[in-house]
Amino acid sequence: MRDNACPCLAVTLGDPAGVGPELVLRMLADEELAGMCCLAVYGNRRLLERVAEAARVPFCGGVEVVSPSDVARGLPGAGHVLIDFPFDGAGAVVPGRAQAACGRQAYAWVEAAVRDTLAGRADALVTAPVCKEAFRLAGVPFPGHTELLGHLTGTPDPCMVFHSPAWMMGLVTIHEALADVPGLLTVERVLHTIRLTHEGCVRFGKPAPRIGVLALNPHAGEGGLFGDEEARVIAPAIEQAKSGGLDVSGPLVPDTAFVGYLESGAKPPFDAYVAMYHDQGLIPFKMTAFDTGVNVTMGLPFIRTSPDHGTAFDLAWQGRARAESFRSAIRLAVRMAR
Repeated sequence: MRDNACPCLAVTLGDPAGVGPELVLRMLADEELAGMCCLAVYGNRRLLERVAEAARVPFCGGVEVVSPSDVARGLPGAGHVLIDFPFDGAGAVVPGRAQAACGRQAYAWVEAAVRDTLAGRADALVTAPVCKEAFRLAGVPFPGHTELLGHLTGTPDPCMVFHSPAWMMGLVTIHEALADVPGLLTVERVLHTIRLTHEGCVRFGKPAPRIGVLALNPHAGEGGLFGDEEARVIAPAIEQAKSGGLDVSGPLVPDTAFVGYLESGAKPPFDAYVAMYHDQGLIPFKMTAFDTGVNVTMGLPFIRTSPDHGTAFDLAWQGRARAESFRSAIRLAVRMAR
């Protein structure tokens, strides 16, 4: 952490046509956050002015506006700052639509924020959602933030872990076609995710977490009748984790693993779960923690959080975006930085 009691968070706007710019504007106007951290927003003034007018939210009152070249001399020790990057297409962005120009600009903001965070100019990175289709249109060869951050930091296997006050969810595979998932599962990959999920729990105050690992197939494979990934991949990974001293159970039958508390709000039987693929883990997680859930990328050389939702194009620039998850992402980044 920098020599300052107030953590400085690098914050990217995400896709310009999504809800990210509006959410960032709301955070800049949040008096409570102003007392706990400094936000360095990687964005564009013209774009934010358009969003503020359309969504009828305040525009950066009292926020210092600087150029990217100013950042090399260091970020402010107090007060929020907007780093105003050139964006020729800012006046032509159409809200709620995937556009190549937006994909290019979202990538550029993330690239710059990562560079500065690695250089120690910020204590953590908080990202607003990007559009995967806009990335593709712009020729960005990464399906999402996790893969992009792994590339920019030289991290081979970053792990997507979702945090809520009650429990956590780690994902073995993330932005992959469902048909590809079985071929991507290896003992090493499942074990890596278990270990990083355990590390996340420890960092968030659970020194001896209980982790439940979900099966891939219906009925946990039913003894091989519905697939052999449980016996061939998942169970061996669990045994290796146990031999390393971790409290791990499974493979758990996925359709009953969450019965009894999702609907009641009772405390779950495990501090964290590990799911084999994206929707297997995020459906139950978002049912219980959509507003408080935070995406944390484990394995990176710095802290990175983001809200647990996407660009919400259907709500973009309308003043209707719910800011709770983004606020939770900032709060968690501050907590981790301290």
